[in-house]
Amino acid sequence: MIHVVLCDDHAMVRRGIRDTLSEAVDIQVTGEASGYAEVRELLRTIACDVLVLDLSMPGRGGMEVLASLREADSPIKVLIVSMFPEDQYAIRCLRAGAQGYLNKAGDPEELVQAVRTVMQGRKYVTPEVAQMLVESLSKPVLEVPHASLSEREMQTLLKIASGKRLSDIAEELLLSPKTVSVYRTRVLEKLKLTNNAELTVYAIRNNLV
Repeated sequence: MIHVVLCDDHAMVRRGIRDTLSEAVDIQVTGEASGYAEVRELLRTIACDVLVLDLSMPGRGGMEVLASLREADSPIKVLIVSMFPEDQYAIRCLRAGAQGYLNKAGDPEELVQAVRTVMQGRKYVTPEVAQMLVESLSKPVLEVPHASLSEREMQTLLKIASGKRLSDIAEELLLSPKTVSVYRTRVLEKLKLTNNAELTVYAIRNNLV
């Protein structure tokens, strides 16, 4: 039996994932969490072979959950299930320690296959991501400017590009407006941009939104 824990801040999303996995006779959802602190506490008390993890959550996000598991040398396999574009996040997540990456818009049957695959100790990626990995081995790596952004900086960039105000971003990420402003400043500096309009154009040109 594969023991799975779900971590996503949207209850309806967790329910959809749980219902999909419950149809598989060899998979059991043993717990659910809505964020970093909750999932860290949950993983200390219940059985978990595979953590199905969202990237964007209030407070500390999925990349920080990945980092904490890697730091603890945890045997738990991590499958990222996110709405973020694969071409921008999949390889980044795999390098950070995830065993698989799946887009939420994908076929539900893929989710079951992905859980089984990572449980076997193998990586799970879509054909598109596999092709990206092959290409990255056969040609020089051209790092885009946003590759240097931290997870919080990337989240700030994406939310600004989607038209949200700093106060809205602060509320969603459970941060102070001042902290979000600091992230915005860092993003502008790293990308060599000057304002939100340029950030939005950058995000569109690089298929981030």
